[in-house]
Amino acid sequence: MKYTLSILLTSTSLLATAATAEMLALEKEELRFGFIKLTDMAPLAVAYELGYFEDEGLFVTLEAQANWKVLLDGVIDGQLDGAHMLAGQPLAATIGYGTKAHIITPFSMDLNGNAITVSNEIWEEMKPNVPMMDDGRPQHPISASALTPVVEGYKDRGEPFNMGMVFPVSTHNYEIRYWLAAGGLKPGYYSSQDISGQIDADVLLSVTPPPQMPATMEAGTISGYAVGEPWNQQAVFKGIGVPVITDYDMWKNNPEKVFGITAEFAEENPNTTLALTKALIRAAMWLDENDNGNREEAVEMLSRSEYVGADKEVIANSMTGFFEFEKGDVRPAPDFNVFFRYNATYPFYSDAIWYLTQMRRWGQIDETKTDEWYFETAADVYRPDIYLKAARLLVDDAMADEADFPWDSDGFKTATPASDIIDGIGYDGRTPNAYIDSLPIGLKSGQTVVDSKIEG
Repeated sequence: MKYTLSILLTSTSLLATAATAEMLALEKEELRFGFIKLTDMAPLAVAYELGYFEDEGLFVTLEAQANWKVLLDGVIDGQLDGAHMLAGQPLAATIGYGTKAHIITPFSMDLNGNAITVSNEIWEEMKPNVPMMDDGRPQHPISASALTPVVEGYKDRGEPFNMGMVFPVSTHNYEIRYWLAAGGLKPGYYSSQDISGQIDADVLLSVTPPPQMPATMEAGTISGYAVGEPWNQQAVFKGIGVPVITDYDMWKNNPEKVFGITAEFAEENPNTTLALTKALIRAAMWLDENDNGNREEAVEMLSRSEYVGADKEVIANSMTGFFEFEKGDVRPAPDFNVFFRYNATYPFYSDAIWYLTQMRRWGQIDETKTDEWYFETAADVYRPDIYLKAARLLVDDAMADEADFPWDSDGFKTATPASDIIDGIGYDGRTPNAYIDSLPIGLKSGQTVVDSKIEG
């Protein structure tokens, strides 16, 4: 198995126009791509609006999807040629968790971009447990341990404590579970007999589509949620909730969405796959270049009804380098949305492996797997070979800087230090089983969930 490694990414500017580039012989020119109404679909909108798809000879239609399942099914059955996907979706489909299909990704769409929000009522109960700074504002990052007494109060009253996430194999599911467990709360397990994810749970997590999160919390169905932007900032603007932590503060520069296509599509349309990857790389470059200098223009694009459809002010709150917690508590967050720097677009095997470790931790993968299984599964889905071919074409056409791509990577990022993760436990994708066993709450080697009990 051949891997490829990363050097630190620098910003770049376009050095020539695509008009000077040699066009690939495309197998398919008309394409339909799906997305969910979230800020991190931005590379698709930018590639469309700035003509990067057309520069490659591609005639693309972008279609918002009702939810992540509909989107995945559309790619699998061929109604969509590709889509903005949760990173866990291609991995879960390929290993047969849920729908079985071989989905690959040649392009990682972004880093960071999510947060966890609680209702005003829950925040008022949490606040006495949160350390304050000298200016009276809460000290961040806020641990889920501040939520523990609140959850215990619900238990004492015999009431369930409900929170939302967007999909069982979403980053948001794994992030809210990570945050809860880091604070000593059990987020529940999955088993082959019970796919609710609520076995032995202190906090009951359920699925809500992203745009519906604020309204669902306002209705009292859930007391908080994990979601991408702009739906955390929307809660602040509506005055119904308070984001308590961003995923950047949980794990600095964590992987987020990917662009997914079927392995069959890539095999039958290799040049088309390279062309669309080229266009997406250019879009990501544009989004981050000149110290995020294009973000205001991107916000205007995303605010349109055909894309995210939220107010420009709401999208700009995070997209332009700031994040608002309590109303008026606006803090700098220059890396809240990262689209190109730090090798954000490169599909690292180690990113894929982290998602697989979380599937195993919570019982979606019900049996212990070897380290080699993690490596091979990651390489089946994440395709840096396609990415680097597309990057090479851009460099050869003087549209990107050679120094901006990790040509010599083995596919594994440098291990994330403990200081960059909220529970103080570092992550190294080269040792997946050792990492799983290092996490205090969650399944360990040799354990499985049978009915409602952990065995082994």
